[in-house]
Amino acid sequence: MPPTVAVVGGGISGLAACYHLLRAPRPPKVLLLEASGRFGGWLQSTRTPEGAVFEHGPRGVRPAGAAGAQTLHMVSELGLAGDVLAVPGDHPASRNRFLYRGGTLHPLPSGLGGLLRAVPPFSRALFWSVLRDLLTPPGTEPDESAHAFAQRRFGPEAERQRGSVLLGMALPHGGRGAVPAVALARRARAERWSQWSLRGGMESLAHALVAFVSPRGAELRCHAPLTHLRRHRGRWQLTLPDSTVTADHVISAIPAAALARALAADAEPLARELGDIEAASVAVVNLEYRGVALPVTGFGHLVPSSEDPALLGIVYDSVAFPEHDGTPQGTPQGTPGTEGTPEGTPGTPKGTPGTPEGTPGTPSLRLTVMLGGSWFRQSFGEPSAAPPELLLSRARAAARDHLGLPGTPTRAILRVQQDCIPQYTLGHWQRLERIQRFLQDRALPLSLVGASYGGVSVNDCIASARVAVGRLLGTPPDAP
Repeated sequence: MPPTVAVVGGGISGLAACYHLLRAPRPPKVLLLEASGRFGGWLQSTRTPEGAVFEHGPRGVRPAGAAGAQTLHMVSELGLAGDVLAVPGDHPASRNRFLYRGGTLHPLPSGLGGLLRAVPPFSRALFWSVLRDLLTPPGTEPDESAHAFAQRRFGPEAERQRGSVLLGMALPHGGRGAVPAVALARRARAERWSQWSLRGGMESLAHALVAFVSPRGAELRCHAPLTHLRRHRGRWQLTLPDSTVTADHVISAIPAAALARALAADAEPLARELGDIEAASVAVVNLEYRGVALPVTGFGHLVPSSEDPALLGIVYDSVAFPEHDGTPQGTPQGTPGTEGTPEGTPGTPKGTPGTPEGTPGTPSLRLTVMLGGSWFRQSFGEPSAAPPELLLSRARAAARDHLGLPGTPTRAILRVQQDCIPQYTLGHWQRLERIQRFLQDRALPLSLVGASYGGVSVNDCIASARVAVGRLLGTPPDAP
């Protein structure tokens, strides 16, 4: 009888783990346990009857590097290659990003030209900061705060501007490692994609993974939160609200803090380390306007905390993915395709009723306003009790004040994503080493995957699942 692997958490990390487990020549018995009523985790998309797609979590994936290519390999195997929406490197959403400071949008430098001249709000050309960065010796500490890194590598102005270190998000990212020779990955390199999405929204990836693993023998359970995890007679005993299941190996794809709460008392040192991995909450507000235009064209803009600690930034969704705008209102169309609307945080509306529908036949403009983050409680109180109308009004005001968008949006959708972004605080990498040492010393058949540990992007989560399954099954992590 094959061993049983219980995967706890049905987000992208857990689904990717099931995918890789079931592609093995001799796959184990796979049990996937998900606490909520749906699979996909933070991959949450809403499609309206008009065909517009709104993302409440990740809205695009970078193709760069081995991890990006491996994700595209998975997308191809799932039969989604024809649904990929690509953003090439010369697209405005790839080249143009902005910083909102002093009531004005400032373009972030892009390419060599932006490094050789002073670009407001920076007082001098970033070339000199780059030169300083190259000549500054590496830090002597094994870990350091972002504040210390910025001041040591870029000088005091980085601290004053409180936003310059975010340039890494605006400049191209590379990657190293083996890249599978899949047609989609080759196309991404040839066309210099900066990011991609799916025609039906990012949640389509979760749907495709469920469709892949279900007929291959995986047992998928929703409404099955893990309440207690302990070793019993050489196997794992997983306690659920209405039953208990056993497994030979557990792959935890839930947040570190959630796993910490479920661990038995004899794993207290592990639970303490896991519980110290904090996460921030974000209010994601999708806004749709009709008959209006943006004052600038690009990916979106960041807002430094010195400008507004409650506002993280605004993404111009229609620029990168106009295919998600849907059919202009009043234009005849065929039977619209719809996808299930994900459940939001209890008490938050799925839309704003009674908003005007705009002029028939006018194209839509979609934006996403991000609120909260590390300052969520300071700005809005507890995420579970934040007043929806306060969050919606702050988002509408940001669109009006930053982008000059008049009137009331035709649609507004709010999701309060609680503890959605792990915070890698000072000492995080040493903490991970202590966690791995504990697992090794106790010879515990437990794998930790997901955003809590080695990266928060979709690629990072998928890659962590792939590596963990490779170690479990004894296969090379770069094997197809």
